[in-house]
Amino acid sequence: MSFALDANVLIYASYPESPHHDAAQRFLAECIERPELLCLPWQTVAAYLRVSTHTGLFAKPLDPARAAQNVDALLRRPRTRVLVEQDGFWEVYRDLLETHRARAKLVHDVHLAALLRQHGVKTLYTRDRDFWRFEFLDVRDPFAS
Repeated sequence: MSFALDANVLIYASYPESPHHDAAQRFLAECIERPELLCLPWQTVAAYLRVSTHTGLFAKPLDPARAAQNVDALLRRPRTRVLVEQDGFWEVYRDLLETHRARAKLVHDVHLAALLRQHGVKTLYTRDRDFWRFEFLDVRDPFAS
């Protein structure tokens, strides 16, 4: 079995100002100790780096080197895997684009969902409710009570 994390989980864990910070840090610590594979798509990594270092979003954005160190720490874990598009990805992606009539920001979500589908990853931890539309995903909010 395996699971994936969306960038928002990583972002909450990086910002003490976030109301989900403590819970995100605990959840991330639990994730890296789980026996399942922790799957990180490159687009999740890129989104984390983009948002966590954005000077317009945070009073104290992460320094790019610090954000990269956070990614390094996750990628060094023995049960962490990076997900990339494989042969046949376009067909999976295009099918979901058409099925969900994706446009604007949903195109990015469909890309992530298609990548998870191609790799057989069924569980995604995220606060982004847009992922609930993908019936093949078990979308879980790690901070819901």
